[in-house]
Amino acid sequence: MKRIVVVGASAAGLAAAETLRREGFTGPLTLIGDEPHLPYDRPPLSKQLLAARWEPDRLTLRSPEDLGALDLDLRLGVSATGLDRDARTVRLSDGGHVRYDGLIVATGVRPRRLPGHGAHVLRTLDDALALRGRLGRGRRLVVVGAGFLGAEAAAVARGLGCEVVLLEPAPVPLAHAVGAAVGRVLSRAHLEHGVDLRTGITVTEATGSGVRLAGGDLVEADEVLVAVGSVPNTEWLAGSGLTVDDGLVCDEYSAAAPDVYGAGDVARWHNPLFGVRMRIEHRTNAAEQGMAAARNLLRPGARRAFAPVPYFWSDQYDMKIQAHGYLRGHDAIAVVEGDLDERRFVAAYRTGDRLAGALSVGMPPKALRPWRQAIAAGAKWHEVVGETTLAA
Repeated sequence: MKRIVVVGASAAGLAAAETLRREGFTGPLTLIGDEPHLPYDRPPLSKQLLAARWEPDRLTLRSPEDLGALDLDLRLGVSATGLDRDARTVRLSDGGHVRYDGLIVATGVRPRRLPGHGAHVLRTLDDALALRGRLGRGRRLVVVGAGFLGAEAAAVARGLGCEVVLLEPAPVPLAHAVGAAVGRVLSRAHLEHGVDLRTGITVTEATGSGVRLAGGDLVEADEVLVAVGSVPNTEWLAGSGLTVDDGLVCDEYSAAAPDVYGAGDVARWHNPLFGVRMRIEHRTNAAEQGMAAARNLLRPGARRAFAPVPYFWSDQYDMKIQAHGYLRGHDAIAVVEGDLDERRFVAAYRTGDRLAGALSVGMPPKALRPWRQAIAAGAKWHEVVGETTLAA
C-alpha cells in the first residue's frame, strides 16, 4: 500500500486520513474535498450556526497546523469526476488525476431539490450562511419537509422571530423514522411555538415567491427551505464496476471492492449486528466508519466487521432528542420510562423479536446507556421490555 487516496474531506474522510497516519501509514496520502473550506462539522449548520450563536471558525474540525502535521496532499475545491479501477486513478474536476493503491470513498450526499427556483437547501457551510442572512424578525419562511433537518431549521427560525410554515406530505411528521406516537409528540412542540404545521401536503415546485402545492395553491414566503432528503454522491463512480444502489454498496468490512472502501453518508454497508444493509446519515457514524475503513484497508488480513449501534441526536426548542439503534422498519414501540405527554421519556423499538433501538426526549444521556448496551448485545424484546407496546 504505497499511495492512498481519500475522496471526501468531511467528517468521514478526515477521520479516515487521521486513522491512516495514526496506524502507521507513512506514504503519500491525498485528501480530496469539493468545497474550498477546511474540513468542518455539519450538525451545527442547522442549529448553532443558523441561529447565529456560532460563527464559521468554530465549526472547523482541525486547525491548519493539525492538518499540516498529517502531511496530506490536500486538494480542496476539487471534486472527483471518475474512477478507473484498472489504472487505479481518480479523475478530478480540474482536469487532473491522482493514482492510488488504496481508495476510501467518503463523498457524502447532496440535498434533493424541488423543481423551480429561489429555494434554499441546507447541507454546506455556504448554504447555512446564505439562509442565515435572510432570516429575522418578521420574515416568513416556508420549510418543505418536517424531518429532523427541516424541524431543526423551523425551530431556529421561530427563535429568530420568523413566521414559519412547515409543510409535510406524511400525515404525521417523522412517523417513518420514530413512529406515529413519538412523531405526534414532536409535532406538538412546533404547534406550541407558533409554527404553522401542515401535514398531508404535497409541494410541486418553488416559485421564487413561495411554493406551489399539488392542487395549484401558492403558499407565499420570503424564503423557502427545501429539506426533503438527500441523494448519495455516487455519479462519479459510473463505469467503475462498483455496485451503486442508494449509495456505494459495501460488505460488513465497509469494502466495496479489493482495496476500495466506503465510509460515511455515501456508504451502504451490511451491518451484521442488525443483519441488514443500511446507510446512515449521522455524524457519529461518519467518523466511526471512516476509522474502521482506514484500519481494514491497511490490514486486509486482520479486518474487523463494522457493526456499530448507530446514534443520532437533534435539538429542537428546549427538546434534546437522542436515539441509539436502527429504528426504521420497526414493528412496535414501548414507552419504558417517563411520559409522552410531558415530552420526557424513553421509548424502545422492536423489530421482529429483538430490541432494535431506543429513543429519548428530555432525558439525560445515562437514561439510554443500558438500552444501548442491550441493543449491542442483541437482546430479545421480551427479555428487556415485556409485553407493553404502542402502535408502531
